[in-house]
Amino acid sequence: MSTHLDDAALLAAELLARRWLPRQHPKVKRALIDADLWAATQERLAQVGLRLIDNLYADHVSVALLRPAEASVFGEAGLNSHNNIDLPRDAVSLLVVLWALIVLPKRERQAARAANTDGEDQNDMFGKERPVPTAASVSPMVSYRALLADFGVQLGKKTRLDTNLKRLEHHGFIVRKGEDIAEGPLLDLLIDYDAIAPRILQGALGDVLAQAKQLTANLPLALLHPEQEALEELPDEAADDDTNPNEA
Repeated sequence: MSTHLDDAALLAAELLARRWLPRQHPKVKRALIDADLWAATQERLAQVGLRLIDNLYADHVSVALLRPAEASVFGEAGLNSHNNIDLPRDAVSLLVVLWALIVLPKRERQAARAANTDGEDQNDMFGKERPVPTAASVSPMVSYRALLADFGVQLGKKTRLDTNLKRLEHHGFIVRKGEDIAEGPLLDLLIDYDAIAPRILQGALGDVLAQAKQLTANLPLALLHPEQEALEELPDEAADDDTNPNEA
């Protein structure tokens, strides 16, 4: 057995044990630049119906089921559900709201900083490729008190909101930092941005987010009161979404 396969087995084992690893982890850093190690790790995981997931805009890597394995693992009922990690509808709605408030602004900031860097490199004869800004450096945080004030009625009031926040934190979607809610390792990794973003930007939250851009980045929730009726549609939209929260 080659050294690459040994390293692949160790990386696969650590991912299975820890669920996610930071991109700066020594084994992950090597796999991201070593195509053979990456392929070997994917091969190892595929043997048990899994695949390695990486996202340029996320600070972690993780694993998810291969498509052919989903039916056997979840069954028809699981595949037809609005999610496959047993989150109740109001928890899915909360996840969608937090994803919209954290990931969408973060992606915009990452793209803007990358564009500014490209502009600076135009005058550099020996310009080199720069990395996308890390999620931690540009990811906004959501105030718990503001979230409760603006979404408490729609999401089950304080007791239910607290319960669902604990669920999302347990699954790695968010991190609690005192009174603030921050991006967790899996929020921008296991939710399909290309599938979810258009539904939000063109749907119930689209007008809210458009208005929020006109204010400071730290005050997006202040504009959400006029949209309460529209936000009541979020559970149904989340239920109809074919994208599973734990899939890339």
